[in-house]
Amino acid sequence: MSINNVEIPYGAYWSTPFTKWQGSLQYLHSMKFAAHVAKQELAKREIDPLIFDSGVLGMTINQYQSFNGAPWALYDIGAIRTPGHAVNQVCATSARALFAASSEVMCGMAKVSLLMSADRCSNGPQIYYPNPKGMGGYGQSEAQVTYNMMNDPMGGHSMMQTGENVAKRFDITREELDAVTLRRYEQYQEALKDDQAFQKRFMTLPLSVPTANFKKEETVLTGDEGVFPTTAEGLAKLKPIMEGGVITFGNQTHPADGNAAIIICHSDQAQALSTRPEIKIEVLGFGQARDDLAYMPAAPIEAAQRALKMANLDIQQIDAIKTHNPFAVNDVALAKALNIDVMTMNNYGCSLIWGHPQGPTGLRAIIEMIEELAIRGGGYGLFTGCAAGDTGMAAIIKVSER
Repeated sequence: MSINNVEIPYGAYWSTPFTKWQGSLQYLHSMKFAAHVAKQELAKREIDPLIFDSGVLGMTINQYQSFNGAPWALYDIGAIRTPGHAVNQVCATSARALFAASSEVMCGMAKVSLLMSADRCSNGPQIYYPNPKGMGGYGQSEAQVTYNMMNDPMGGHSMMQTGENVAKRFDITREELDAVTLRRYEQYQEALKDDQAFQKRFMTLPLSVPTANFKKEETVLTGDEGVFPTTAEGLAKLKPIMEGGVITFGNQTHPADGNAAIIICHSDQAQALSTRPEIKIEVLGFGQARDDLAYMPAAPIEAAQRALKMANLDIQQIDAIKTHNPFAVNDVALAKALNIDVMTMNNYGCSLIWGHPQGPTGLRAIIEMIEELAIRGGGYGLFTGCAAGDTGMAAIIKVSER
């Protein structure tokens, strides 16, 4: 099955800077902040929120009253009659949500859909589950973010253990991981050149950050917050976190906060919503996969292969690859499995460097991939990333002239 007549209008997308754990965005309700940013970005593009006949919210970490899902965020931006739903596939949420929005457009349920993705890893919720039959009536509590990173419900292992398992499967060395990490940091520096010219293609900078009640300005962000300066010498000094392992605090990502959004529409709506109507951005295919228990970073490999098959493409036809890479292991394993150059992936940035707010992580990567393809004059792009439950999602995008 192929995807037809689904486009992303050029420029009809945005991302906030991503900020470090317990940083400048830690007090903001992630759904309300995503709507706050979306309202401003739509106004800049002179897009009436009433044009949306569907909406998707990609979010993984509970916020106060997030039970209400997408309709609340849509109402806040002025799309008061627009239906919508929420999607959660943890770190693969953005790709899954893009699939959901694209599917609605393709099957005629929507002409123009707004996909908003948001998460705040900081100050994660502490959830209590009552148990009337428990000793003394006590139930069970859960730190939603930190506990689940460390305790897989099926195998009891941590996320880091999955990275170590995949490193062993592909005979990946510590030296390979550090070399890729340094390369990713260098690629990110390209996005900062000329007064952050690349990032300003899709990011409002400086960004005014509101107070928790959204009534005043709390601070101003001039870019991503929490990016660690990286050198070969600094990486080499770090000890593996697990005894006998290859993953360090240097060659893995960090938790973050932020949001990103993108408009998906039928092809006959794209030019009117685009800031450059001569550029065509097509959604061509998706793939999903699940690997063995505790081998999460390997799942994107099969997901990518399935997405390529849906789009009727070969990996050699892909001009830009972006990954969600919580560990440098992800990129090395993907490159070895698909026989591609690991050093040419993730130009201009990736989650290994700018952090991981879960829900919006993949969407920012896809936006950056679109801009990379636009700069090079077009081509095919592959995004792929892993998620909890040893799953992976992938998407294929084509940028061309009309």
